[in-house]
Amino acid sequence: MAVPRAAAFSLLALVVSVRHSAAVNELKFDEALITVSSYLPEPVALLYTSDYCYRCLPQLLLTVPSGTSAHSANATVIISTRFTLTMQVVRGTGNASPVCSWDRLYEEHGHYIILVRSDQNTSAVLCERSEDRSPTNSHIPLLVAFVVLLGISGLYHLRTYISKLGCTQRFLQDCYRRTPCVLNNGPASATEDRQESETPKRRRLLSLDTFRGFSLTLMVFVNYGGGEYWFFQHAPWNGLTVADLVMPWFVFIIGTSVALAFNAMLKRGVSRVQLLRKLTWRTFLLIAIGVFFLNYGPADGPLSWRWARVPGVLQRLGFTYFLVALMHTRFSKENLDGEESHQWKAAIRDIVMYWPEWTIIIALETIWLCLTFLLPVPGCPKGYLGPGGIGDYGQYPNCTGGAAGYIDKWLLGAAHIYHYPTCKELYKTTQPFDPEGVLGTINSAVMAFWGLQAGKIILIYRKHPLRILKRFLIWAIFLGIISAILTKCTRDEGFIPVNKNLWSLTFVTTLSCFSFLLLGLMFYVIDVRHWWGGQPFIYPGMNSIFVYVGHSLLGTYFPFNWEIKDWTSHYEFLGQDVLGTALWVFVSYLLYRKKFFLKI
Repeated sequence: MAVPRAAAFSLLALVVSVRHSAAVNELKFDEALITVSSYLPEPVALLYTSDYCYRCLPQLLLTVPSGTSAHSANATVIISTRFTLTMQVVRGTGNASPVCSWDRLYEEHGHYIILVRSDQNTSAVLCERSEDRSPTNSHIPLLVAFVVLLGISGLYHLRTYISKLGCTQRFLQDCYRRTPCVLNNGPASATEDRQESETPKRRRLLSLDTFRGFSLTLMVFVNYGGGEYWFFQHAPWNGLTVADLVMPWFVFIIGTSVALAFNAMLKRGVSRVQLLRKLTWRTFLLIAIGVFFLNYGPADGPLSWRWARVPGVLQRLGFTYFLVALMHTRFSKENLDGEESHQWKAAIRDIVMYWPEWTIIIALETIWLCLTFLLPVPGCPKGYLGPGGIGDYGQYPNCTGGAAGYIDKWLLGAAHIYHYPTCKELYKTTQPFDPEGVLGTINSAVMAFWGLQAGKIILIYRKHPLRILKRFLIWAIFLGIISAILTKCTRDEGFIPVNKNLWSLTFVTTLSCFSFLLLGLMFYVIDVRHWWGGQPFIYPGMNSIFVYVGHSLLGTYFPFNWEIKDWTSHYEFLGQDVLGTALWVFVSYLLYRKKFFLKI
């Protein structure tokens, strides 16, 4: 006798609640529970495909044994709630056509029931879905953290406002008069402050330091885990998350800093040979720190060449800096003021003056395009940009990264590149792939060149801030249009998708567009209108090497890290990561007060 629909759901919900209440309570963050109850006389299988997994083969999630019309067979499985899932129910365990399918973004800690039964009238298979336990809102910890940080920021600005009030100033002056020990030091230090303020200083571009500090603060946060939210981690392959923004911003800032610093040194009489020695030494230090200090953890033991990873973040930054700084050392201009008289060049002055650099960058990008799309890769189609594994319907499982992965394994060896790429879990890949590989460094230099271009604009049009902002906006629109055309405004279907692992051309143009907009906004707010001093980001921005190396070396130690007690929510993870990031901002503030700035 067939079980009525309402009765079946009620009975099933009662049984499932008893059997799986403990399992639901033990679910970790980004996890939910699915129970499939089948009344069919043959086994059924539940398959899934993540919407972030492009052209992926359906994967088996669970198999339910055969049931009867009166008694169901049940099976339960834990699923990820990070991305939307396409679910399919098929008869048997083979490759049969699905009897039903649906798309859904499952939510954290929810318990979902799928009732599979035959329709009494048509003999069709029905898949009825319900919730046994409502999910929790995983974004509440983010809201709490935002309110706390907003409150701290409000208190800081309130304190600053009160300290500037006339009554506060008079009160402090009365306190100084009544305290002899303070009077002994107060006037002297005040005199020193006045003397320092009267001493002419080279004006610093505060917006650039703030942009660098903002990027570094965000980088520390995402490196510490980002509260274990998926959008604070790198995208599995194509697309962008918050974590994918920070390193390109750093590369952009490198280019801008090269333009400003080299111009200042040339004006002080530093020769180009001295510049060459300086940039070579700095490149060596960056690469050495990356290879010998940040390449392995204390638990790995002595560094061994047998498994040491050659590429890395600082190595990528070092090579990028060397390429751009070497080029600019040769073609930089010592005096930009003389060009103001040539009015007909005003619209394209920042391009015409540096045409050799544009020629070099176009040549580098041509090399990247030719190697990426024309280099024969054994077992892979030409121009392959996919992750391999189960992507592209499993046709190219060993082609992760196409030419980029092939070049790294050929030049460096498979043992010396990254073995846990972001695509490994989602796409079930088996090949190593390094996101800081050789081929991507070419486009990293192109990204730095756009930052160099921003620095040239600031120098050439420094007497006309609105012109700087207009040119920033023009370049942002131009680069955004290139990205829109090459990606077809999609994540996966374009000619060249936005891909941080490959540092694709569209990744560079998209992030350069964002960089021009963000730097332009900060330049207007901080350096033009003086509405904001850049606090607190300006402090880590002026000690970026110290903060980056420090957070990398000490990130696994208390108080930046501790043993997590509650694995069921984001609260403790988010608190740990926010606190660790805030500590480094505070340390950089103390170093700023002590006038300690680590430079290489």
